[in-house]
Amino acid sequence: MIEIRDLLLLCIKEKASDLHLTEKEPPILRIDGKLNRINQPPLNREDLKRMIYSILTNPQKEILEQSLELDFSLALAGMDRFRVNVHIQRGSVEAAFRRVPLRIPSLEELGLPPIVKDLARKPNGLVLITGPTGTGKTTTLAAIIDLINNEKECLIVCIEDPIEFVHTNKKSMIKQREVYSDTHSFAEALRHVLRQDPNVIMVGEMRDLETISTTLTAAETGHLVLATLHTPDAPQTIQRIIDVFPPYQQTQVRLQLADCLQGVVSQLLLPRAQGQGRIIATEVMIGTPGIRNLIREQEIEQIATLMQTGSQYGMKTMDKSLKELFQQGLINLDVAMSKVKSPEEFKQL
Repeated sequence: MIEIRDLLLLCIKEKASDLHLTEKEPPILRIDGKLNRINQPPLNREDLKRMIYSILTNPQKEILEQSLELDFSLALAGMDRFRVNVHIQRGSVEAAFRRVPLRIPSLEELGLPPIVKDLARKPNGLVLITGPTGTGKTTTLAAIIDLINNEKECLIVCIEDPIEFVHTNKKSMIKQREVYSDTHSFAEALRHVLRQDPNVIMVGEMRDLETISTTLTAAETGHLVLATLHTPDAPQTIQRIIDVFPPYQQTQVRLQLADCLQGVVSQLLLPRAQGQGRIIATEVMIGTPGIRNLIREQEIEQIATLMQTGSQYGMKTMDKSLKELFQQGLINLDVAMSKVKSPEEFKQL
């Protein structure tokens, strides 16, 4: 019977991003965005439960049996780390493992535009990294934190669920707090973080009204706040933040956001034209006076127009990014067409 450790080693060897264990299927690796079944017999319910329970502590087993969900990170000696989600599917204990490399890549290696470095060097305000699940938002945040760690003497507090990339102190001092083991929630940690004298605060995910509200307050009070959101582009990111709040608070939130927003970087990971690996496409919105004014006046739908004409500030729409990747022969036309906002305009480009 294959053991979890062997599967995780295989995941690292094959450079897979994820490992999935599900009943009546062999173990499945996600490589370059595609699912690949391992040449093994399908897993039955008993074996699956035994394998997954072999990596859980007794308190973790209790949490899983009470809440039927469990998120944690797994570090095996000398290996990459894994972010693990254990869940129940039709009565069967199943799991998904996301591989987190030990080495933090640089912003250049990730293929992010130079303007992201400028955002990382801002003294204060809010910088948002957005995109669908599995597009490397956490990796981008880790690269930004690493850049600050190499260049500035700062106190950086990271609030994560769970901790993925592990940072070591260089010029900065970094505190990594894991939700549920080091603090009860994102909102709870954020409420107390301002008393910990931070220069930079990293919020793993802006999930709910309370977290978003305390994140905005922290960004207003002279700290650089880095956070992620599951939104596809910059205008929808702004709208999502405003819509979380009840109508009577939305005017105040627009003013807060207009004052503190430094930039939004939205990203997608796309299969390369040659078929090996994936490449990043990025949309960038910078908090220029014009953008801030549109947020204040609630003219969110005009933001895309300003982004199209704001290349001198480092702004770029996702459609333009897709066009450039296609023209360089890095992605295929069908991949680009599946992601563009306005296919007709894209064809004219």
